Amino acid sequence: MHAPSLPGQTIEAYESVTDDDRIRRLHSLADTLEDASILHVNSTATGGGVAELLRSIVPVCRDLGIDDNWLVMDATDDFYEVTKAMHNGLQGEGAPLTEEMQATYREVNERNAADIDATYDIVVLHDPQPMGMLDSVQEAMPDAPIIWRCHIDLTDPVEEYLSFVADYAERTDHAIFSRGVYGEAIDVPTKRIIHPSIDPVTAKNRSLDEETAAAECDHLDPLSFDAPIVTQVSRFDPWKDQFGTLDAYRRARKTISDLQLVLVGGMAGDDPEGLELYERVAAEAADDPDVHVLTDLPDLTVNLLQRRSDVVVQKSLREGFGLVVSEALWKRTPVVGSNVGGIPLQIEDGYNGYLVEPDDTKRAADRLVTLFEDDERRATFGSNGREHVREHFLLPRQLEDLLTVFVDVLDLDP
Repeated sequence: MHAPSLPGQTIEAYESVTDDDRIRRLHSLADTLEDASILHVNSTATGGGVAELLRSIVPVCRDLGIDDNWLVMDATDDFYEVTKAMHNGLQGEGAPLTEEMQATYREVNERNAADIDATYDIVVLHDPQPMGMLDSVQEAMPDAPIIWRCHIDLTDPVEEYLSFVADYAERTDHAIFSRGVYGEAIDVPTKRIIHPSIDPVTAKNRSLDEETAAAECDHLDPLSFDAPIVTQVSRFDPWKDQFGTLDAYRRARKTISDLQLVLVGGMAGDDPEGLELYERVAAEAADDPDVHVLTDLPDLTVNLLQRRSDVVVQKSLREGFGLVVSEALWKRTPVVGSNVGGIPLQIEDGYNGYLVEPDDTKRAADRLVTLFEDDERRATFGSNGREHVREHFLLPRQLEDLLTVFVDVLDLDP
């Protein structure tokens, strides 16, 4: 286990994007938790949505005076192969869960649990990867509530994977899900729904001055910002359906002849499928100079692309939440997204974007054409999207929800 390096961040940085009452409530909750120590555990420090959230949440909590801590598992490639299979199985597809896979999972978790050399008042285990350390943590910290934070869509799981994870989850004290329907299949003592959020002050989401924007445009040559652009930003993962996005682009290009497609994806440290899928997508697009398949871009470059694209697509087949949707909407870029997971919570169809069924590339293409042919509609959708995200999907709101859970599970008086 290791503690990742963290940026400095202050709660004051959010005063321009949230209301004063929420800032006051956050200070009050932090005062209530001033004597509590909290530990978050997950499986990677980079490349995934969980890591991105913790990289913002933990520094802000510390600035508020909360003893908030984050440890990342040290694991082998074999372990990540197992946990990727678990992730896929919990979302509906997967090879059989073998005894060897279960043994690898338990061995790595037990070794990591032994590395925790302090005690905490609350332990938060994020997603299935660290759940195998549950028994060791409970033995070492018998009075500490254990919270399982599930970021995955559990609406159609493979039963053997669900059963394996549920055996751990049902022995935690509390669970947090991103949508209510995700928690229906697991019987935990108490549950709470907390929608994830984006951090509006990070390099990926903050406003860009003209000089910075121009420099980032130069980094993306030969992409032309004088021709229409549609972009998808997501990990190279089968559930993100980059091939479906390619098909929708090709259909739309029959009408929008100079349309360009940018497929951007990072490589999560705990996802062994990423490089293989990136190579397959790049090979599929190799014959089209107007398709740009890019990986591991700096956050500022991703920010620029989401701002300068005319439309963003999120063509997921399954999606725990899909915060890249809110990232684009925050930048006033309308989104065409699949009607799965947390995407319909972010896209109001016909108001800030369009929803399509996940396998309907023809409908996705039609919606792209509708937006590209109507500048006023794109601008209106973009403004609507910005306000929708401001109200529902910025970090201070998520942080208030999370701190409220911590106060409740410790049975403190706010």
